[in-house]
Amino acid sequence: MEFTRRDFLKAGAAGIAAVSVLGNVPAFAEESRPEFQGKKKFAGIGSCREVTDDIVYVGASDRRIQLFENVYPIPRGVAYNSYVILDSKTVLVDTVDRSVTGQFFENLTAVLGGRGLDYLIVNHMEPDHSSAISEVLVRYPNAKVVCTKAAAVILNQFFACDISNRSVIVGEGDTLNVGKHTLTFVMAPMVHWPEVMMTYDDVSGVLFSADAFGSFGALNGNLFADEVNFAKDWLPDARRYYCNIVGKYGPQVQAVLAKAGTVNIKMLCPTHGPVWRKDLGWLLDKYSKWSSYTPEDKAVMVVYGSVYGGTESAANAVAAKISQAGIADVAVYDVSKTHVSELIAEAFRCSHIVLASITYNMGIFTPMKNFLLDLEAHNLQNRVFAFAENGSWSPVAGRLMKEIVERLAGCSVVGETVTIKSSPSEKDSGALNALAEAVSASVLGNAASPKAAEVKAVKKWVCTVCGYVYEGESLPEGYKCPVCGVGANLFKEA
Repeated sequence: MEFTRRDFLKAGAAGIAAVSVLGNVPAFAEESRPEFQGKKKFAGIGSCREVTDDIVYVGASDRRIQLFENVYPIPRGVAYNSYVILDSKTVLVDTVDRSVTGQFFENLTAVLGGRGLDYLIVNHMEPDHSSAISEVLVRYPNAKVVCTKAAAVILNQFFACDISNRSVIVGEGDTLNVGKHTLTFVMAPMVHWPEVMMTYDDVSGVLFSADAFGSFGALNGNLFADEVNFAKDWLPDARRYYCNIVGKYGPQVQAVLAKAGTVNIKMLCPTHGPVWRKDLGWLLDKYSKWSSYTPEDKAVMVVYGSVYGGTESAANAVAAKISQAGIADVAVYDVSKTHVSELIAEAFRCSHIVLASITYNMGIFTPMKNFLLDLEAHNLQNRVFAFAENGSWSPVAGRLMKEIVERLAGCSVVGETVTIKSSPSEKDSGALNALAEAVSASVLGNAASPKAAEVKAVKKWVCTVCGYVYEGESLPEGYKCPVCGVGANLFKEA
């Protein structure tokens, strides 16, 4: 069909007329459109809990997650804690992981009850606490972000979000008055990221402690530590959480504990796990031991790496003999089947560690070597070690394990390394018994002080501005603090 210029002009004229007619039809008024209200989200009311009369918990738990940080198994799940202060100003303290943002925003909406949000405090920028920040800023465009200078940089890295026109940058001892409450900010660099701070409320005595004093484990309706049997059901996960996530940074944790001792803390509100309102001294004592690398218990853990059972048999024999000497609760672990995070936590708990490994490819059995290198990475100190090795033709695992242990500060060795060829025989029983006796005597305090490994002390340099600690013989030329940016001239040797 031919379409002429005349037809084109006629069609255009008709279109213009139609638009003209439509232009006379009144627009559908926005306010007259029916709104679908939806079902009232009861969970947003029911799952919140009062911490005090004007501080409310708005966090959520994830029971589906298998690995925390894609590393640590958490069969009991994990809680992501967030809190709202309801005062003349409204304050949100930290957010949550992206896995629970739906529940989190239900909670936040319910607690605010139609009020806007005035401040968002960012104590820690790790994504399990910051994933919801960008959406919070969109939903509450008038909210100001309170954080450290380093946190503002990292926030922009994660979200490409310029908060310069709505940020309140704070440093050590700065305060923010929000009505009845005055909040004081405590810097906690490298506990366990460089931008970390804590927030102390001088009215309630609450310390919002970021990752400090936290634990793996979902909250099952019980918000407070005194509502559960913490020592029985939670302590292993709290220990495993601290030792693996924060354990390397003992000096920094000690510095924060010293600051905490200067204020009247009545409640600890961490970003994972239960809230503490009773028996704070019990928990602080655990943290003091963990962060100073002081053994939590006079106890023995036996860790073995075995392929065909010979080394396992030797480890069991040593463990049995130690138990017969009167040492209770000897713990035996197969390094191949036990997740290394469990082993790290036990190493922080126990005073004595027996290591038994096959020789594998002329070295340490790979899982055992990985465990030892992880101990070194987590800065374990002040433990007593004993060794057994196995090898069908050229056993060297004992010497190589000892070389790694000698790099750990304050560690010592008891007994002579036991060497087994393929599988233990009757002639090995004397050496295995002697090793067990040496360990038992050390635990019971019946032995001469074991010979400490010769470890060269690592120098520490402390930033006098923010407290960041650098470890090394000397500060590199042109070094600048990664937290506050000052030069080497403002560092002092610890």
